[in-house]
Amino acid sequence: MNLSMLLDMASDGFGDRVVVGHRRTAITASRLRSLSIGGAQIVRDARADAIVYADVNGPAFPVAMFSAARAGVPLVPLNYRLGSEKLAALAANHPNAVCIAAEQLTTVFENAHMQVWSAGDFMIAAEDRSTGTEPLEPTTEAAAVIIYTSGSTAEPKGVLLHHHHLVNYVLGAVEFGGAGEDEAFLVSVPPYHIAAVANVITNLFAGRRFIVLEQFTGQQWIDLVRSDAITNALVVPTMLARILATDGDKSVPTLRSLAYGGAAMPRMVVEEALATWPDVGFVNAYGLTETSSTISILGPDDHRAAIASTDPNVRSRLASVGRPVPNVELSIRDEAGTMVPPGEAGRIYVRGEQVSGEYTGTGSALDQHGFFDTRDEGYLDEDGFLFVLGRADDTIIRGGENIAPAEIEETLLLHPDIADAVVVGVPDAEWGQRLEAAVVPKPGRSADPDDIRAYVRTRLRGSKTPDRIVIWDELPRTETGKLVRRLALERLVKQYGTKGSQADQKGV
Repeated sequence: MNLSMLLDMASDGFGDRVVVGHRRTAITASRLRSLSIGGAQIVRDARADAIVYADVNGPAFPVAMFSAARAGVPLVPLNYRLGSEKLAALAANHPNAVCIAAEQLTTVFENAHMQVWSAGDFMIAAEDRSTGTEPLEPTTEAAAVIIYTSGSTAEPKGVLLHHHHLVNYVLGAVEFGGAGEDEAFLVSVPPYHIAAVANVITNLFAGRRFIVLEQFTGQQWIDLVRSDAITNALVVPTMLARILATDGDKSVPTLRSLAYGGAAMPRMVVEEALATWPDVGFVNAYGLTETSSTISILGPDDHRAAIASTDPNVRSRLASVGRPVPNVELSIRDEAGTMVPPGEAGRIYVRGEQVSGEYTGTGSALDQHGFFDTRDEGYLDEDGFLFVLGRADDTIIRGGENIAPAEIEETLLLHPDIADAVVVGVPDAEWGQRLEAAVVPKPGRSADPDDIRAYVRTRLRGSKTPDRIVIWDELPRTETGKLVRRLALERLVKQYGTKGSQADQKGV
């Protein structure tokens, strides 16, 4: 099976059911299928080998996804928040693609010699061509989606997901047509996130209406849940913290299930959410782009059991990501690759039909037994609950966004007064992690933290500007000069704790 066949099943099974959009401006399963036929015709007319999507999430995103699938080419959602230079570099990897881009990015992709459409124009053109000849179906081995993700370096890697990876994920996650006609799912993640891809296809297969909140605030989220009778939703930890911090009435009468993931969730935020919405079923989903999204779930019953228990071991499971989903196998290994017993930390490995572990240009990263090294560290308790301790590499996850400290450190080192620098992620209740830096001035120079923060902000976006910068005489390094980030983090936490920052204190 491939993604377009999932859409065909939905169209045949419940074609008149609304599956995309708000109640008043919605798309049925049958119309989504027709639009995908027209979108595939656009691809075929252009002789394109991909659809690049560089815009906010919205109805055009699932149309682009299924158009690409029906045309037998991959969908390539790009981070539209990247600067023009980085977007141009990624576009250069797909010179024969058609592109759906936000208006302010049109020039970037036109300069890459792509055929560029606005989201609205692509939808209109797909409608016009929807009665054309239907392209051949791609095989399950064809590339379905390429998502660029950053790891321990600033250079993005293209994760290649084939149709069979995504279809296996769907078949293991939801029942075909299992959602009620009144159900609606609200997603607040951008289209270049694996959760956006996964939720389009799972909700379509279940027959559940899928809605996107393009611009997030806590109050807007609450208002949309109420106005559109949302029954299911997905947020990242930062969003949940902001929703709970919203003043006034936070009641959401129609909400039945709330999933969260993408970064570590502070336990105090989960506990507050459970108290605020006691009738909502909470789901903590852990997964990676390379695994086609979720591989482990802490379900509603697990949340309720943990919050009600007086057993500290059971209650601690609020900090876990639950147990593996069906058809996924997890193992925890030490540095030698040997499996470790429950309670002992190591590297998390995963195997299953939904696991890709493949990158454009470099190929598969699966080992000889089909396991993928997540580069996350964690442990399993005696009952098989997985606790994720963090990245094995240096990546900082702030509000669900992966940030490479090397890029920020390189910027800091461009400052005329700085000789050395380290950036780490400090635990934070709102963001999961916040950025803090320690810098060493050049001999005979002095360094002002506020000046340095302003310097970084002019060169990198706000989310990559450290919340606190401190001045040290030297950084912790080994005899061979290797930076020991762990010791830098320990010193920062010991000195300042995990609350407050320069930005907080000065109202920046």
